Amino acid sequence: MTAPVQFTNLVKSFGSHRAVDDLTASIKPGQITGFLGPNGAGKSTTLRVTLGLARATNGSATVFGTAYRKLKNPLRRVGVVLDTRGFIPSMSGKKNLDIMATGMGASKKRITEVLELVDVASAGKKPVKSYSLGMKQRLSLAGALLGDPELLILDEPANGLDPYGIAWLREFLRSLQSEGRTILVSSHQLAEMQNTIDDVIIIHKGKLIAHAALPDVIGEGSLEDAFLRLTKGGI
Repeated sequence: MTAPVQFTNLVKSFGSHRAVDDLTASIKPGQITGFLGPNGAGKSTTLRVTLGLARATNGSATVFGTAYRKLKNPLRRVGVVLDTRGFIPSMSGKKNLDIMATGMGASKKRITEVLELVDVASAGKKPVKSYSLGMKQRLSLAGALLGDPELLILDEPANGLDPYGIAWLREFLRSLQSEGRTILVSSHQLAEMQNTIDDVIIIHKGKLIAHAALPDVIGEGSLEDAFLRLTKGGI
């Protein structure tokens, strides 16, 4: 079976600096995989290369066996949350999703469905500039789900969420997984990740330092303990 996401000897350099250094790893279908690393480890750069927003220096990052830009109607196969800055602040959340839906051929009914899924239906008619960061994160998740994708790639989806929102996100991701979706999630919320993910990829200074099922990485300890040990505290 083709891996939903595959990194093969992936290198991304900026001048003499290797932001991603010979990364090889694959994401299992139907699993929630945590993509972890200290600030500056190369996580966001890896995701940007995967989504065709940056060009690899060497190697490859493929989605369903091909480059993301070669997928037919990629927004219906891959849902993405990279940041919350892509919305038009003066427009309502619903109108922003309407623009996105038009671009991918999603129905008006789907807009209502995803707003309800992420619990922002009541705020859908309000301008995005009035949203808290947590509400913008939920709206981003709604946008990622518009095309009913089989793969979700999420960069810091818990950013701006309060403890209730973080607990909600955990259950939400598990519910999406139960529908057969594959989820790759990058986060600094290590305690929460331990309660959410099945597999873990940890990179540090662009290099892969762990890639296994979560229990095999943490052993008898916690994900935070394993993370600090493997990254030597980020040094």
